Amino acid sequence: MSTENELFSAVDALLEQVAQDDLPGPAERKRLREAAGLSQAQIATALEARREAVGNWEAGRTDPRPPKRAAYARLLEGLAARYPAPAADAPAAPAPVVPEAFTGPAPEPEPVSAPAVPPSRPKTETSSTTRPSASSRRPGAKKAVAKKTTAAAGAVDPRFENGPLAVIDCEDGQVSAYCVGGLVLDVPAKSIPALVDWTLTEARLGQARLHRNGRDADPILILTEAALTRFGLPAALSEGERNASRLPEGHKVVKQIGKAGLQLTQRGFGPWARVFREPEGSRRRCVQLCILPWNALDTREWGRKDDPQLLLTMHPADLAQYLGLYAARVMTPRGTTATTGLELMVALRPPTRAEKDPATGEFKRAFNDDALTAVYDVVECEVPDEHPLLKDKFARHHMRTPAEMLMEEPYDWCRPLTDDECVNQFLVAVDLNMSFAAAANSLTVGLNGPTHLTGNPKFDASLPGSWLVDLSHVDLSRVSINGRTVDGDRLPSPFTPKGDHPTGPAWYATPTVAYAVELGFDVAPLEAHVRTQSGRYLDAWYKRLRDAYVETMADMGVTTDLGGSEFLNAMGRRKQVDPTMALLETAIKATAKGGIGKLRQRSRGQVPYYEEYPALKRETWRPDIRAAVLANQRVGLHRKLMKTAAAADLYPVSIGTDAIVYPSSGPSPLDVLPHTPEDKSTPGTFRLGVSPGMVKHQGTQTVLWAEQQFEERGGVFNIANLIKTDQSAGEGE
Repeated sequence: MSTENELFSAVDALLEQVAQDDLPGPAERKRLREAAGLSQAQIATALEARREAVGNWEAGRTDPRPPKRAAYARLLEGLAARYPAPAADAPAAPAPVVPEAFTGPAPEPEPVSAPAVPPSRPKTETSSTTRPSASSRRPGAKKAVAKKTTAAAGAVDPRFENGPLAVIDCEDGQVSAYCVGGLVLDVPAKSIPALVDWTLTEARLGQARLHRNGRDADPILILTEAALTRFGLPAALSEGERNASRLPEGHKVVKQIGKAGLQLTQRGFGPWARVFREPEGSRRRCVQLCILPWNALDTREWGRKDDPQLLLTMHPADLAQYLGLYAARVMTPRGTTATTGLELMVALRPPTRAEKDPATGEFKRAFNDDALTAVYDVVECEVPDEHPLLKDKFARHHMRTPAEMLMEEPYDWCRPLTDDECVNQFLVAVDLNMSFAAAANSLTVGLNGPTHLTGNPKFDASLPGSWLVDLSHVDLSRVSINGRTVDGDRLPSPFTPKGDHPTGPAWYATPTVAYAVELGFDVAPLEAHVRTQSGRYLDAWYKRLRDAYVETMADMGVTTDLGGSEFLNAMGRRKQVDPTMALLETAIKATAKGGIGKLRQRSRGQVPYYEEYPALKRETWRPDIRAAVLANQRVGLHRKLMKTAAAADLYPVSIGTDAIVYPSSGPSPLDVLPHTPEDKSTPGTFRLGVSPGMVKHQGTQTVLWAEQQFEERGGVFNIANLIKTDQSAGEGE
């Protein structure tokens, strides 16, 4: 005979089951909460849930699971008794499902006479209409609908309806995949091979190609520490494994992958592991695993320097939102931000396309004229010191001179303050937004191999490449800007990274020599290595990153229509507005900077000097293109320095990459940057704003502080690298 408590427990179980089957529709859940004046956070606290979970319930992306489901149903029942729904002649059209995590207006619903589905659906009905048990969508969870993040975004590709990536986590023995838009999938896999096969067959993850001649992005799975434990992987690599960047071949998971007929790339199973089966026709069957605890996402690029554990402690849903936004605005991550930046170039300018042979009717591979399609011979002056081409060329420890090496690098220049400048109280540093990406915009670069010109060739600015020319005769004091000359002694030379005046023939990229011609000086090259096939290879890359950056900044309240103090105030509070967007801002900037750097990737020490290393086998290993971008960035910066000096008799005291320091009577950029009588930026000078190429405030220090630094350090440093309001910021962008 059951006791009274046991009978009550049985009745409570029946009531809970009834409550689970009797939830109102998502729109009604939200209406009831708002009618009661409750916030999502209040409900989350009462139910011991996350605020994001309550938002998902109200958006219809997921439904609560026991035991929270019964409590949530009881709450809604009580609210419905107090706030009944208003009477209507006909049911309203269901609201469009828009993830709360995304901002922006929802699409307008189409007018209908009656709802296509009931406002709520019992769980018993759901179980009969969802996919089989091997399927992964949690019961009651609805398909997430992501907001368009770019103007070019189209309809969701049904092959990738669950987004480009998922964060794999394990809690209480249940493996879950957190996707973009708050969608959570149940993962039935119990091993890494099963996880890969589930991803390929059921998860519907991936990203459509960015160019019609490109290829779709492989799905990315980000594994948390709990997931590693669940699948038999170590939470951290040993010292030997870290040095090799991979697990040993004898590890049980690596053996499982082989026994399942899956393959690993030559890099093996490391922080970024690529696991695949042989393609089926033109369909790739590849999954990339991002092992979060193995430092797959470098904190300096993807996280915050002052919080190295942030990525490891971030909730899987938040991490999926962050990386999903990056994938939507830039592309699916491929490793480091630098690697992703380089892959973005290839994705937007694919080297090959399918072309139909008119004779046979079959398709064959053809090369695209606007892309990098082959590995060409390199030039001695353009390669780094460890390149095999330089073997036995110079004595050991020889330092190559500008006449032997193309030294196109960003500025690292500093000079002492004059007596007149010391009268000012402050030093204000402004920083160019996305300076390397901006320098790539509309830049003509070489697409084929070098052609060697000898016998004093005539300079041609339309030919990208390297020129051996003597620019020591260029005197900035003889240059007139709008009828005014400048003090050349207080400006760096535009031809050297250190700002020193050139002393003889040296190798320069085409933009540098073209700038000397622009200043009105004759140039007489001795020889050159030029590319006869050229194009604006980086234009699409720049526009993609520009749009991603501007849209992300707008999400933090920094829009392109802000100016002056409004812009400075918005920049100062942006990281508190949305910390996730602040991470995204850092990642986008690192992608732009790292992608340019990858064009001349150096040996990482795996091999000794003068031996081949893997990067040299890439079509995108193009040091001449990197040199052209950096040269364009430096001369573009110098062009604005000249116009600022001519317009306001204002001269910098330090430049570090893309940060410029000016003496000022006040602590704000508004106190120093020249303006017209209409209070607008003087044309051609530095302009405050969020767009790439415009400037923002980097920091302010006093002149007294600078003098103390010079005394303590002996002048062997650059104060531009020390003046930062945000000390967690990196060097340049």
